[in-house]
Amino acid sequence: MDTVKKKKSPIAIAFLVILGIFGGLQIFNQPLEGKATTKQIEAPREVISILENSCFNCHSNQQNLSWYDKIAPISWAVNKDVKRAREVLNFSEYDVSPAEHKGNMYAILNMMQSGKMPLHNYTLLHPSAKITQQDIDVIKKYTLSLASANPAKKEEKIIHQNIKISENNTPSKFPVSPNGVKYTDDYKNWKVISMSTLFDNSVRVIYGNDIAVKAIETENFHPWPDGSMVVKSVWKQEKLADGEIRAGEFVNAQFMVKDSKKYTDTEGWGFAKFSGPDLHPTGKTADFARESCIACHRQLAEKTGYLFDVPMKVNTERLIKNLQK
Repeated sequence: MDTVKKKKSPIAIAFLVILGIFGGLQIFNQPLEGKATTKQIEAPREVISILENSCFNCHSNQQNLSWYDKIAPISWAVNKDVKRAREVLNFSEYDVSPAEHKGNMYAILNMMQSGKMPLHNYTLLHPSAKITQQDIDVIKKYTLSLASANPAKKEEKIIHQNIKISENNTPSKFPVSPNGVKYTDDYKNWKVISMSTLFDNSVRVIYGNDIAVKAIETENFHPWPDGSMVVKSVWKQEKLADGEIRAGEFVNAQFMVKDSKKYTDTEGWGFAKFSGPDLHPTGKTADFARESCIACHRQLAEKTGYLFDVPMKVNTERLIKNLQK
């Protein structure tokens, strides 16, 4: 008697193939590198609780990942995000000065208020990590307490008639960042392409050289052309008796120089920051830009070529013509 051979369902075959592929991916699944806690952030319990709930899974060595975070291919993206987040800020290796801690808290507050942190794709899978207005109020109250706890020494105020560094305060010999980015005074004559403020009561003006300006006018910054230079100059806000706000004490000048061949490990950008009247450069070695600057720019500004505060257009003539239509 002939036996009847049963044909397998196409759906069943597809399921087995998918299951096989999924199982094969797990062979290449490497667990996230475990690290010890060397020094944890110190703050009030209510502040730590918010950071633990919304930030620690990425910005610390204390991961409390869900089961699906550990399965490939999701785990690959999770591991990549955690490594990048640790480079920007690691609450488990928090050996920072009081001034750096205050700066970090201002940055955290600004990120939360702007809705940039936690990342949207993270809260989609971890809705409990979403930041509430109550959370923001707690972080804001604590951050303001840091500012008032150690007030800066009052210095003689200088009223600036414009937002340029006084020539008398500029060193005769310009410094160079550890990664080779040179400070130049030329940026004061470049076109202003954008402005921004942060919760730290700063005034920030962004200048671009001719190459950067043209890239913005033509929306040709994917990627930015080599030779582009952008400088963000930062001042403390100064409030006059009549309530007018203007630029006060100079804080720093932040440089970004595009050279795709020279700065391959920081997405083609050379980063530098020159602070204070002496314009002292940030970083002891060239690694500072890879360990700090680009890690943040990758997470928050990848869509705009790793540059913050890019205006839609700076072609004033074209804008005027459009408005006149």
